[in-house]
Amino acid sequence: MILIGIGANIPSSLGAPRATCGAALTALPRLGIEIAACSSWWQTAPIPASNQPWFVNAVAGVKTSLSPTELLSALLKAETAFGRVRSVPNADRVLDLDLLDYNGIISKPGTNEEGLNLPHPRMHERVFVLLPLLEIIPEWRHPETGRTAESLAGALPSGQAAFRMPQADGVFGTEWNREGGLPGI
Repeated sequence: MILIGIGANIPSSLGAPRATCGAALTALPRLGIEIAACSSWWQTAPIPASNQPWFVNAVAGVKTSLSPTELLSALLKAETAFGRVRSVPNADRVLDLDLLDYNGIISKPGTNEEGLNLPHPRMHERVFVLLPLLEIIPEWRHPETGRTAESLAGALPSGQAAFRMPQADGVFGTEWNREGGLPGI
């Protein structure tokens, strides 16, 4: 399966972080990305630790005919359309869409023209990826190490706080309810 990470920690023009994430999931089909499964929403502390607001995160399984490079480009386009401005590493963000795994492909910069890095190089170290991933694909194995998501989650260092959020009444369990009104993608 193809996996993407979704997150935000500051409001966008569409509302609170979880509403923005729901709106983004609603918009992705316009880019040829079908949402097949989505985890619960998790509230997670920033990594590395900082005084930033906590994040809202989820993992989605998607279907697409886009290549890995095209998919990554579409995700970056969606981030920009929702108001993401890249400044410094680990900055606050209105939307973060990461390509985590593309059908188990292993690809490293320097080994391909696109500079793709698959699976995502830090996904196995992040509670905000592994706990949501366990909800939708408990049998998932890391393409390089073969370790299960459960094994990787159990080996996480302490200090990565994460709390499952109650579902809201909007799209994908978020506060997003509006039809239309999405950024032009």
